[in-house]
Amino acid sequence: MPDATRKRLRRTTIIYLLLLLYIVAALVWWYISLNDQNDRMKDFEIARLKATIDSNSTPLLYQQESDKVLIEHKKNRAKYLGEGSIFLLLILVGAGFLYRSVRRQFNMQQQQQNFMMAVTHELKTPVSVTKLNLETLQKYSLDPEKQKKLLKMTLQETSRLDFLTNNILIASQMDGGGYKSSKEELDLSDLLTDCIQNFSNRFPERIFIKEIEPGADVKADPLLLQMLINNLLENAIKYSPKEAPIKAGLQKTGIDISLHIIDEGPGIPDEEKKNIFNKFYRIGNENTRKTQGTGLGLYLCKRIAKDHNADISVTNNIPHGSNFSVRFKQS
Repeated sequence: MPDATRKRLRRTTIIYLLLLLYIVAALVWWYISLNDQNDRMKDFEIARLKATIDSNSTPLLYQQESDKVLIEHKKNRAKYLGEGSIFLLLILVGAGFLYRSVRRQFNMQQQQQNFMMAVTHELKTPVSVTKLNLETLQKYSLDPEKQKKLLKMTLQETSRLDFLTNNILIASQMDGGGYKSSKEELDLSDLLTDCIQNFSNRFPERIFIKEIEPGADVKADPLLLQMLINNLLENAIKYSPKEAPIKAGLQKTGIDISLHIIDEGPGIPDEEKKNIFNKFYRIGNENTRKTQGTGLGLYLCKRIAKDHNADISVTNNIPHGSNFSVRFKQS
């Protein structure tokens, strides 16, 4: 979180706590004042009884009237204590909800700012590289090998741009309820194989290990499942060393189907595992982070998995790395 945002949040928190303290103090003062007034009313009623009733000649009547005054005094004290306690509880509960809402709003605003910073960079880089490559091809007469290399780089950057824009568009449509899913019988084994082959063509230097059980049929939206697999593969490539293999597995476990994408990267801290599927969330500081991304990929994976009656989770790969697992429930 930037220093300016942190200072603004701290200032808002201090003002909020001061206002809350003032409200609680006013409630306590109200309770003390009512109790004081109740005590004075009791003393007044007792003094009035002493002035109007002779306690020596009619002691029973005096005792009855005095008991009534004391009972009323106790009732009022209990009433003030009960009302004050309920008011205090409501104030504290409301203050807690309000504080959480404000904190959530600050965090969401910061995440949106981080997303804008990231997506601006992510969009600008492939466009700039593509433009530079095309201008180079236009201006200079390069030998076929160099032309082929530039065209390959251009296609890679175009694919990256297409991948990013699809993530943004689909996430926006799914959040707004505008995406109409069209589910059909789909061979997940073939889809996973095709996705890995596509990544092998894009990243020929990377090693992909496949353990795919054939005939894993699911009823799903082909585009969404392809995006889910692509995001998990992209994530594995992004965070694992170039020489480390990436494993892709697909197995039938009973009537369910389990998909695994395993990398040998640095892994994910346990305290971050519950956050990485949140929208816009990325580990680390946006200003110093070196890895690319927008914080939409894993969020989109979770949305797609949920839309297909599946659970997605991440565990540690031994000895290091991450194991992303998607379990499709067929029941």
